[in-house]
Amino acid sequence: MSQDRVIIFDTTLRDGEQSPGASMTKEEKLRIAKALEKLRVDVIEAGFAIASPGDFEAVKLIADTIQDSTVCSLSRAVDADIERAAEALANASHGRIHTFIATSPIHMQHKLKLQPDQVVEQAVRSVRKARNLCADVEFSCEDAGRSEIDFLCRIIEAAIKAGARTINIPDTVGYAIPHQFADTIRQIIERVPNADQAVFSVHCHNDLGLAVANSLAAVTAGARQVECTINGLGERAGNASLEEIVMAIKTREDVLGVHTGIVTEHILAASRLVSGITGFPVQPNKAIVGANAFAHESGIHQDGVLKHRETYEIMSAQSVGWHTNRLSLGKLSGRNAFRSRLEELGINLTGEELNVAFARFKQLADKKHEIFDEDLQALVSDAITEVDEKVRLVHLEVASCMGEVPEAHVLLSVDGEEREARAQGSGPVDATFKAIEQIVDLQTVLQLYSVNAITQGTDSQGEVTVRLEKAGRIVNGNGADTDIVVASAKAYINALNLLLAGAYRAHPQAADV
Repeated sequence: MSQDRVIIFDTTLRDGEQSPGASMTKEEKLRIAKALEKLRVDVIEAGFAIASPGDFEAVKLIADTIQDSTVCSLSRAVDADIERAAEALANASHGRIHTFIATSPIHMQHKLKLQPDQVVEQAVRSVRKARNLCADVEFSCEDAGRSEIDFLCRIIEAAIKAGARTINIPDTVGYAIPHQFADTIRQIIERVPNADQAVFSVHCHNDLGLAVANSLAAVTAGARQVECTINGLGERAGNASLEEIVMAIKTREDVLGVHTGIVTEHILAASRLVSGITGFPVQPNKAIVGANAFAHESGIHQDGVLKHRETYEIMSAQSVGWHTNRLSLGKLSGRNAFRSRLEELGINLTGEELNVAFARFKQLADKKHEIFDEDLQALVSDAITEVDEKVRLVHLEVASCMGEVPEAHVLLSVDGEEREARAQGSGPVDATFKAIEQIVDLQTVLQLYSVNAITQGTDSQGEVTVRLEKAGRIVNGNGADTDIVVASAKAYINALNLLLAGAYRAHPQAADV
């Protein structure tokens, strides 16, 4: 590999999914994986194969489907994990096993309860086993940000000797400071005798808001793989944001002296897809992909941009996928035109899913004159969800008048049987949720209710995210409609369906890499 090329390792489907409520179905994961492949992401970490049967199936599906990117599965330094990962990756065009063990004193003492010699022995054994099952092996020193440099050099040398060809130095708890982290990476590369036989990688968390800064500092010190996620999704405060890493490298190649293979024009589409599927909205002032990222309010700024764009813009909006993306289809448009546009967005539907999505499109075209790509992403997510749901919204009627107590009448289909309920609430959404809960009595706790406009204009669809918790299980439900109360009902029902289907995720590892 060229020394000025940075490998982009995306872990949206693994670490990103560890955000509370961000669990995805295997079909949703495959849609995101295809978007990442279109971005030309080098490595896609598809999941943690041993975590659950669902995780295994998702990793296998992605490994069986993706052709251009390397597909990776995480595993602890445990035989069963490594064997399960290898099984899931058996048919991958390019597969990688990513195995890890904790290396910080606090983790070794309190979590692993192992002595340093035992940790090195387990790491070597696991790398050798993985190498016997897969040609491409990555080894991670969990909590490297708080590990002793001498021990890191020792275990890394041993892992490379055992067959690891990528060595990851993660700042697992977001503890590092850029100049200090860069010095750590530099020292490791200089002190490990066989460092030239491996690519050094970093995986930074954002607990102090420094994940991107730490990652870029590591690149200046010689790291040539960055592990990141779309929209910075991930546990706690998240991970380094792929879009920020990639565009920083592209925009400041004069300083960093490196490049990536990412097709940046597809960044925005990937961001919106991940946001829509996970229900985690992108804040308007988010760099690169936020709604205001290329907006100018100041008169001085507007004047400068109109005269010469580069006066106030360091990159073009078009370079990351911002453009006029309205769909020139209407209620008279045919199925083939609709399907062709979906395929351009990287969405391939067939059978009943296509039928439901097309019907949804026709309904939306009756309500809106201009239909945008974001509208399509939302209605496709709704359509795919509808095909398999146990609970469906049949009818919703809400009475809300100033000075009166709002009341909702809800008719649901539950396993094919229609049931109805009426309820009052402090507002139309509250009344709707209470009526739904009367019918589907799961005794959940509402942790989050969020509303975002999908596009501009008063006829925009509202996208609602609902987070429900039940007995420690957390799910996110999503719904979209031009009527915000209907969208809310859809989101609430979507979350209930996920709970009923057991679509939540347990992780066997005690901590994240």
